[in-house]
Amino acid sequence: MLRLSALYRFPLKSGIAEPLRQAEFDGLGLAGDRRWMLVEEGSGRFFTQRAMPQMSQLSALWNVAGGLTLSAPGFESLEVDVPENTEQSLRGVTIWRDTLRVPDAGDEAAQWLSAFMGRPTRMVHVPADRARWLPSGYGTVEDKVGFADGFPILLIGQASLDDLSAKVGRPLEMLRFRPNLVVEGSEAFAEDGWKRIRIGEMEFRLLKGCSRCILTTIDPKTGERSADREPMTTLKTYRERDGDVWFGQNIVNDGPGTLEVGMPVTVLE
Repeated sequence: MLRLSALYRFPLKSGIAEPLRQAEFDGLGLAGDRRWMLVEEGSGRFFTQRAMPQMSQLSALWNVAGGLTLSAPGFESLEVDVPENTEQSLRGVTIWRDTLRVPDAGDEAAQWLSAFMGRPTRMVHVPADRARWLPSGYGTVEDKVGFADGFPILLIGQASLDDLSAKVGRPLEMLRFRPNLVVEGSEAFAEDGWKRIRIGEMEFRLLKGCSRCILTTIDPKTGERSADREPMTTLKTYRERDGDVWFGQNIVNDGPGTLEVGMPVTVLE
């Protein structure tokens, strides 16, 4: 039987994962997931672990009011409230090909994060009415995304990771791939062929495979890159297609709802 075996929230894009037993879902996917992002102060260009691996050590815990608690080794924790969604608070930012204006979290958070990052940094928040559209050709006019790369939710089958670990020759951490949902009980890469699934009472559409990058070579515990460039080296031997390496599925939820670890998963299509 297929079941939901893990739930993860990433309140801050490229920050530490928050394991969950239960999660609410709204119009942007998992509530509180990737609603915050760090940007370069001058350009507004987004930061991720790809260029800033120290972000793997940055914890940003989400609270029910939507704010964050920032913490990192050697730093005192800082509470950050959701900024007001007003014209005066807006900052222009760029994430991949998208440019948008979103509320800035303020100077106190910027000073704390600039010290941690070692360069002038601002933090921004995306309210629902300022969210981005999905990449052209995917989803519907109702589907939007916060600060995730392109799609609101990432699903990975546990068997797919087990298969990759066996080929690499050592256990790999699921969090290298930063999924929101992990499903167990299927064959390796079975999720590649799914189009619609139900988890509990919620339904999801699988829109596109997830192309992977160097971020997967960063140890989520230490922030260090793998000297052997694993797991990308092995993935390229059997998961490369059209110049990209694929692992996991980008999905969207049809309406709000609640998931709990252990819920049954049904493939509808």
